[in-house]
Amino acid sequence: MAVVFSFTSLCLLLVLGKVLRLKIGLFQRLYLPASVLGGVAGLMVFQTVLGVGKFVLAYADPNAPTGLESVMTALVALQADATLGWGRLPGLLINIVFAALFLGVTIPPLKTIWQKSGPQLAYGQIVAWGQYVVGLGLALAVLAPFLKVPAFIGTIIPVGFEGGHGTAGGLKETFEFFGWAEGADFALASATAGIVSAIIVGMALINWAVRHGYTQKLKRIEDMPSSSISGVYAVDERPSAGKQTVSADSVDSLALHLALIGVAVFIGYFMKLGLVRVESLSDVLSEKKFLAGFPLFPLCMIGGLGVQLFLSRVARTDLIDHQLMQRLSGTAMDFLVVAAISTIRLPVILSGLAPFALLVVAGIAWNVFCVVWLARRLLPKGAWFERAITEMGQSMGVTATGLLLLRVVDPEHETDAVSAFGYKQLLHEPFMGGGLWTSIAVPLAITQGPVIVFAISLGAIAVWLVVWAGLFRHGAGES
Repeated sequence: MAVVFSFTSLCLLLVLGKVLRLKIGLFQRLYLPASVLGGVAGLMVFQTVLGVGKFVLAYADPNAPTGLESVMTALVALQADATLGWGRLPGLLINIVFAALFLGVTIPPLKTIWQKSGPQLAYGQIVAWGQYVVGLGLALAVLAPFLKVPAFIGTIIPVGFEGGHGTAGGLKETFEFFGWAEGADFALASATAGIVSAIIVGMALINWAVRHGYTQKLKRIEDMPSSSISGVYAVDERPSAGKQTVSADSVDSLALHLALIGVAVFIGYFMKLGLVRVESLSDVLSEKKFLAGFPLFPLCMIGGLGVQLFLSRVARTDLIDHQLMQRLSGTAMDFLVVAAISTIRLPVILSGLAPFALLVVAGIAWNVFCVVWLARRLLPKGAWFERAITEMGQSMGVTATGLLLLRVVDPEHETDAVSAFGYKQLLHEPFMGGGLWTSIAVPLAITQGPVIVFAISLGAIAVWLVVWAGLFRHGAGES
């Protein structure tokens, strides 16, 4: 029964988050996902019950006739049953999210992607690598020597901002494997701070751009469709969630899609076993345990790409509907976020509040600098601000946040910002947005030291600046 109670409690929080989004105007204006609201609600309730319960149990007089001790004991036990297994959910569900990333996607030729998104990709890469430089640079120069925290705490900014809740939750087991379980709490908290500040700071930047005449088109957020504000489609505007690709008398289409995700995870799992086996053959690698601590989810992404290529190019069959894959991936992400935020250990955040706050402020400052100064010089003339604000929303929150900010400044998609951003994601996401480099950077910073990750990130920025100067400089700059 505890398992049933745990699952239904998770569902209750997700529904509560949706109700909060529907009823509270502030949450609508901040465009906060229901999963984030439900997770924060769960965090507040569970941490309150746990904190008050522990306080009462520690200081209550067991001989007092009030019965308060027994009540709090029951509440603490109830809280434990309600969150049973939640700590392990993010590590499982993030595999589903990444395994589905390429399933059902028609991948255009690399030349087409490059032509459509080259400048956007260069800019997005610089923004992403810069989060490592800023976070680790601040940690190495200030936080570690003066606040006595490990310098690799600087990785929480790119993991939380660029990676988001999914990556932060998915890396929980990696943080635990290397003996820094607090990292997951800090990363999840930074992801929450990032998604809120992305909207607040993004809207402030839009107002700044309007005053200076940098926007091509503009739409007040109050004038956006009600479906965008409340998150509920009008009955006559509801899009299809996907198409069935097989008849139900053979296998349910949704079951088949979930099974294909499972095959991708299966491939990723055996790839991980292979990495661990390779590591065991080397004394140097075995000592560091770098490959053993490498997370599973980027390998599941590779497994998904392999399944897609096999079905489309070898089997030559079209069994996958990308919309259904997105629904399964989105379902996994929503439950992941609720579970991950609800289980953040607030005492850990409070114990490191000063370094955490400094890192978050530095991360926000870097993204603002990129929009205000860097984007005007690196992105193509005309719609540089529309491109930059989309990138900022994605690099501090989620893709939907970036597209929301773009919808405010370019409601009819009359600029080329949306196409450039979409094509850029095909090459950017597998590496930076919780992809391969994000997964490598954390264990590398912990095992080899943050200096090497800082140096690699600084070098990557230099490389992308050279690429930009050689290929995209002509046509860039403020109009």
